[in-house]
Amino acid sequence: MKETELIDLYFERNEQAIVVTQEKYGNYCHSIAFNILYDKGDTEECLNDTWLRAWNSIPPQRPNKLQLFLGKITRNLALDRYKARHAAKRGGGCMEVALDELAECLAAEDTVEDLTMAAELERSIHSFLEKLPARECNVFLRRYWYMEDYQTIADKYHMKLNTVKTLLFRTRCKLNEHLEQEGIVI
Repeated sequence: MKETELIDLYFERNEQAIVVTQEKYGNYCHSIAFNILYDKGDTEECLNDTWLRAWNSIPPQRPNKLQLFLGKITRNLALDRYKARHAAKRGGGCMEVALDELAECLAAEDTVEDLTMAAELERSIHSFLEKLPARECNVFLRRYWYMEDYQTIADKYHMKLNTVKTLLFRTRCKLNEHLEQEGIVI
């Protein structure tokens, strides 16, 4: 079934839309949630919440890319669940390390001004990622969007572990330079 046909099922309020969505995008969303949560039960709950959120969001929204729409929902739900589970402690897991690596590039958003700055930051990062070579961009996204660990990325791209770490370090440095050139101070 084509993505547009699936979205049409949501607009028709046909419950078959959820079944087809689970079949078509279940593994994709599962990998996003599991890479953040590392817990089978929490991942399953996150997926169920994803399907419910998609059902409640479509309509009125009509996503251009359903896969990305579902991925964003899943990621946000998984991050919320992760934060709730780890509110009192910060361990040494992959999630904390990945977020700490980006901490020097990204700021927290608290006020309306901060939200405006966050939107500008999002635009600037998107612009930065578009200019990167495909492999470098994919490695960066796998680490900081999908929260994959270094070894998984190294295996996927047939790279040495240290090569992945070095590539990510250099990409973060480039990102810092790009943000400075754009006048975004973190």
